[in-house]
Amino acid sequence: MGLLALLLAGLAGWLIWTGRLQRMSARDGMAWGAALVGAVLAAKGKPMLGAPLVIGAAFFLATQGRGRSKPRRKAVAPPENTRIVEARALLGLPVDADAQAIRAAHRRLIASVHPDRGGTEALAAQINAARDLLLAELAVRDGTGPG
Repeated sequence: MGLLALLLAGLAGWLIWTGRLQRMSARDGMAWGAALVGAVLAAKGKPMLGAPLVIGAAFFLATQGRGRSKPRRKAVAPPENTRIVEARALLGLPVDADAQAIRAAHRRLIASVHPDRGGTEALAAQINAARDLLLAELAVRDGTGPG
């Protein structure tokens, strides 16, 4: 039983070293801890106290998918394209904006930041790119464009 205690202690060290201990559930951790305590008790000459702990932990871990906890994944809606979200924010448009609203927002914004009126070329290019992206996304969503 002393060898079993050393093996379990080595396994615990390996779980800590590889970071797998952080992904383990609390119940799995308690089972591994009970197995370690049981092995130490059995190694110290108290097999009547240690054996039930080791056997119980082994049974629990065997019935729980070999001792590994499986993370629960929540069903999440796929994230919307961040470029589209940023383009909408830049033009100040809602999600359901149509082509006319996109063009109107573009005209309103580009008039104030156009390089001929003292704006920067980079900002004007961003606004133009946002308009183009939103119009292309609208065409794909409506089924009238490529894609």
